[in-house]
Amino acid sequence: MAKSLVACKTPLLFNHHQPRHPCFSALKQQPSSLSLSLFPLRRPAHYHLLRRPIPITAALDSDVPRPLHQEEGNKREKEEWDSWTAKFSGAANIPFLLLQLPQIILNARNLIAGDKAALLAVPWLGMFTGLLGNLSLLSYFVKKREKEVIVVQTLGVVSIYIVLSQLAMAEAMPLSYFAVTSLVVGIGLVFNFLNYSNLLNPGIWRFWEDFITVGGLSALPQVMWSTFVPYIPNTILPGALAFLLAVAAVIMARMGKLSEKGIKFVGAISGWTATLLFMWMPVSQMWTNFLNPDNIKGLSAFSMLLAMIGNGLMIPRALFIRDFMWFLGSSWASFFYGYGNIVCLYWFNSIGREFFWAATAGLFLWIGMALWRDTQVYGYSSPLTSLKELVFGSQP
Repeated sequence: MAKSLVACKTPLLFNHHQPRHPCFSALKQQPSSLSLSLFPLRRPAHYHLLRRPIPITAALDSDVPRPLHQEEGNKREKEEWDSWTAKFSGAANIPFLLLQLPQIILNARNLIAGDKAALLAVPWLGMFTGLLGNLSLLSYFVKKREKEVIVVQTLGVVSIYIVLSQLAMAEAMPLSYFAVTSLVVGIGLVFNFLNYSNLLNPGIWRFWEDFITVGGLSALPQVMWSTFVPYIPNTILPGALAFLLAVAAVIMARMGKLSEKGIKFVGAISGWTATLLFMWMPVSQMWTNFLNPDNIKGLSAFSMLLAMIGNGLMIPRALFIRDFMWFLGSSWASFFYGYGNIVCLYWFNSIGREFFWAATAGLFLWIGMALWRDTQVYGYSSPLTSLKELVFGSQP
């Protein structure tokens, strides 16, 4: 019996499409009586082959689990990177706060000095558009339960609202518009807080989503059109047409007149319009730089650097959770708004070579690190796989 067990040291692989292992075939032929165990079991002729490791074919790969320590290692690395990307997103509050704080302080000084005319240089319509975009993205990230980014968007809403209140005090913004804005901001913040805490009625939340969908879709084409005035006629027609289209789409979605894909598309409009509004900001700035190159001296290189850093800090998180809309908006703002204006400042000799090359190296090294680390934690061999999965989703 001792000799018969030696042959069974070979690893046993079970497959429903192959014959049983020779050890089992041999043992099956032996009587169950203990007295017969004195007779040694003859080794099969191919015993020496059984001593060799049996290769695992590709067809059996899915049936053979990975080593436990490898799975635990990958899971631990992914959890650690998940935590780090969340911290990076939370850290974006610092540059975004510093980005808006100088404007708030400057406006306060001008108001105290009685120089209300100085606040006319701040366009309230552009600030209002940014406020609407922040509110839309706040609602988007509340649904995704991205706590760190919720704080970023809330800070954006509050800081812009402070600037608008200063403009209203300086009579640079009509009081009636400011009153409506205050109502929208108050309701929006309360609704988002209650929804994040699971205390808001779903019907009320759907109404809020419809509101920001109509508002965002109406604002986007109007802002894009206004960028090129006076080279094109100054009209509210693009915004009015978009408003009618948005109202019709929302009503049809709520009445069940659209397909499932159509309803899902309407639900995603608010997030995309907010992202496109922010993406349009660098386009508008570049157009202004092109028309009036002398005005670029009025741009703050430090502000552009903060914009580049703030948006860049959110790129690893957007890539990690495979949120293409967030990744596109953050990358666009970081490269074209922050870094793009730094390039313009360098081109017109408004900043030094050291500042430009330091910003360039920092941005590209950061993006390279994010792609490399994401590829590593997901176990891919190329960052292109991560980008493909980000755009098209995971393939079965």
